[in-house]
Amino acid sequence: MKKIISMMSMAVLLSAGNFTLTSSDLQGQLTIDQEFNGFGCSGKNISPELIWKNAPQGTKSFALTVYDPDAPTGSGWWHWIIVNIPANVDHIAQNASSANALPKGALETMTDYGKPGFGGACPPQGDKPHEYRFTIHALDVEKLDVDSKSDSALVGFMINHHTIEKATIVSYYKR
Repeated sequence: MKKIISMMSMAVLLSAGNFTLTSSDLQGQLTIDQEFNGFGCSGKNISPELIWKNAPQGTKSFALTVYDPDAPTGSGWWHWIIVNIPANVDHIAQNASSANALPKGALETMTDYGKPGFGGACPPQGDKPHEYRFTIHALDVEKLDVDSKSDSALVGFMINHHTIEKATIVSYYKR
């Protein structure tokens, strides 16, 4: 039995790491394009193009999250959450949030700005550079049982409970 478990663990380790997330819009530093427009920020609030490939076997849908662990809240800041992205989709177009151009069936849920949709970077003026984690999650279910008003903590719990594998791009921003 030990040998079987070891072999199964090794197979999982060997398959991990192929799932990737890329973006021609995101580099090491976010720009005014991805800065929020509000809360004292005056950016364009344009959601970036995101492309993923090599989803793991068993993927039934995707979820996308954008999270700032450096926000001075004690719990970070959720900037964007999209769930129920169909398994046959491999990208989100630039400005898809504002242009209502998300993939059919995808659902934006509540962010820490108090509404669904992309909310760009807006760290406090003069604060250290904040880290922004853009993460695509491959899920083992076709749909999460949430709606657009679902709280980010609940949605995050459900995403993490159903994640098979995830891929992340990290960018930084300072005002």
